[in-house]
Amino acid sequence: MSSAPLRVAYLVNQYPKVSHSFVRREIQALERHGVEVHRIAIRGWHDDLVDEDDRRERDRTRYVLQDGALPLIGALLSAAFWHPLRMVSAIASAVRLSRGSDRPLWVHFIYVAEACRVTAWLRKDSIRHVHAHFGTNPAEIALLIQLLGGASYSFTVHGPEEFDKPMALHLGEKIRRARFVIAVSSFGSSQLRRWVELEHWPKIEVVRCGIERSFHEAAPTTTVTADRLVCVGRLCEQKGQLLLVAAAAELMKRGRTFELILAGDGELRPQIQSLISERGLERQIRITGWLSSSQVRDEILRSRAMVLPSFAEGLPVVIMEAMALRRPVLSTYVAGIPELVQPGRTGWLVPAGDFLLLADAMAAVLDTPESELAAMGSAGYVEVLRNHSADIEAKKLSELFRCVMSAD
Repeated sequence: MSSAPLRVAYLVNQYPKVSHSFVRREIQALERHGVEVHRIAIRGWHDDLVDEDDRRERDRTRYVLQDGALPLIGALLSAAFWHPLRMVSAIASAVRLSRGSDRPLWVHFIYVAEACRVTAWLRKDSIRHVHAHFGTNPAEIALLIQLLGGASYSFTVHGPEEFDKPMALHLGEKIRRARFVIAVSSFGSSQLRRWVELEHWPKIEVVRCGIERSFHEAAPTTTVTADRLVCVGRLCEQKGQLLLVAAAAELMKRGRTFELILAGDGELRPQIQSLISERGLERQIRITGWLSSSQVRDEILRSRAMVLPSFAEGLPVVIMEAMALRRPVLSTYVAGIPELVQPGRTGWLVPAGDFLLLADAMAAVLDTPESELAAMGSAGYVEVLRNHSADIEAKKLSELFRCVMSAD
């Protein structure tokens, strides 16, 4: 296998992003394996970032839309002049991908212009492969880059958006044209296989999101609060925090003493805060807002367990983080979650959407002796180290990149 330096571009819609720290960890792990990663994002240069690592990543990222429309128009006209047949192919593909999409045709034409600009960057930097994160517009732009002759592409699917609307996203066509496609769980790989013919199944690989050793190797200095539970995640409809508040109200009705921390922020915060007030739970539930990686770590360590009552998922990285910190997890039988959370061994699972069963499980967490919680936490720690090491997973991905390069 070639020992020449391996150079790839990472294409992400928004980077860095507070809720997508797993992309940053993957890039950094790849670089430790000798992969030269060029970061390209469509937007995100003005975002408020709480993590110093994210701020450093922003300085290393090129942004397609940062300079306004003129560079896009210039890249589009240049591509049309020098490569007219490739441009016709890209435009025809954009028209096809717009059919059934929830975005109008003109947005897909913008994707063509964005692809033209990125293609010029790739040619200038002699980069022959693009890896996109998410099967949404980054994967479409990567496909258009390939048609424009810029580079081959692969992409990672996390879910749940890709699983919710595979037809609108033309997921099958994106898979067929890609050199390989990454799923972050066995469940995810099964969903991708639904949308392509058997002949394309071998290109679907499982590379799991990884945890950095530094996240869990530092000696814990935080004292566990006996009755504290934590829920970490974006405050949105997918994560089920509104149901969690209803379960907390049921616990209070039963006379239980507890503290629940909602670590994160998001579009549903006003509704969640309103429901907390309506149920009289201001003393029991606290919303933190966005936290840095170290702050998330501290909130998990202060709690006896993490609760994540998700309605839709891929495989939440925060579950891996909690287990890496030796904390058991209470979650739902959704997507890839049962691949990590094993009832009675590493945590609890309940059917999604049932607040009474969720309240029962939360009560069980509060009643479990600390020795049993510690045993569950240790089992989860072993599981995460075996299957979710950032360096081990990055090595798998780097080998896939090397195979692509050696085949070209």
